[in-house]
Amino acid sequence: MSGREIWFVVPGDIDDTDVPSGGNHYDRRLSEGLAASGRTVRELAAPGAWPRPDRAARTGLARSLAALPDEAVVLLDGLVACGVPEVVVPEAGRLRLAVLVHLPLADEPGQVDLNAGERAVLEAAGAVVATSPWARDHLIAHHGLEPSRVHAVAPGTDPASLASGTDGATRLLSVASVTPRKGHDILVEALAGVAHLPWHCEIVGPLRRDPEYVTRLHRLIGRHGLGDRVHLEGPLVGKRLDDAYAGADLLVLASRAETYGMVVTEALARGIPVLATSVDGVPDTLGWDPSGTVPGLLVPPDDPAALGGALRRWLVEADLRSRLRAAARLRRGMLPGWDDTARRTALVLSRLRREIR
Repeated sequence: MSGREIWFVVPGDIDDTDVPSGGNHYDRRLSEGLAASGRTVRELAAPGAWPRPDRAARTGLARSLAALPDEAVVLLDGLVACGVPEVVVPEAGRLRLAVLVHLPLADEPGQVDLNAGERAVLEAAGAVVATSPWARDHLIAHHGLEPSRVHAVAPGTDPASLASGTDGATRLLSVASVTPRKGHDILVEALAGVAHLPWHCEIVGPLRRDPEYVTRLHRLIGRHGLGDRVHLEGPLVGKRLDDAYAGADLLVLASRAETYGMVVTEALARGIPVLATSVDGVPDTLGWDPSGTVPGLLVPPDDPAALGGALRRWLVEADLRSRLRAAARLRRGMLPGWDDTARRTALVLSRLRREIR
């Protein structure tokens, strides 16, 4: 077994363009970055409805892990690993396991019952990788983990061209899976409060993860008479997503929970200011430009009035828009790339290997 060989267990839909996610994008770019740095990466794509797989998916994952050689270094996506402690924990004494946690399972509405299983998996793993310093501290506190075993490895950001926008104000963009955690209902309520002002909002993200919520959102849009101004575009990838960013004046993220918020840095990489909730890891992701200016606005989560007030300020205060655009363009040059993410992850895995020999 090569000393630079890594098995990477990822969700089976990692490259499914119908259900893109920040977690899947992180996994794909990390895998590519590790390979580019000279590591041998052997992906194990695990089909299943994670974190609640059926028996066939659990059995398939168990067989894949059982087939790996003793002391193999294995990085598991937490969405796959943390819901099946009965599969993962028994392998922890034989394999060198690290778990990559994009979002603690209990932070997603309706998944509190998975909390104990996740804790068992993370306690058994040799290392835990969190996607931000906030997420690292949260996992340590929430699960009582030994701090030295939990590491913060933030997502990288791909370089991008500056967005041209439209008129500099009225084209609003929200990029996120359409689920309750992402707060699109709060966004629609906030938009209803500024309906007297000119704007258009494009909501980009998968619509299949919670169809009932999507139906409620459509009804809410209709109730406020915003059907011609708020468009649910579904998932966009590649050039179509690039085009959506290129035409945006402001990114809006109304999440109720967010360990990092990759769309924030995707917007900043294009010089687009951000209006987001001040939840979890988002403030640190938004950050500051070299002068200390925040390249956007932060409001409390679950507060349509506060979000609406920030939208009104953006739409009517030209000086504010100019200041935030300038800060976003300066912040753009401060964003680390995916090579940094790969390097930091490789360091965690190499230490894991040394510690067990």
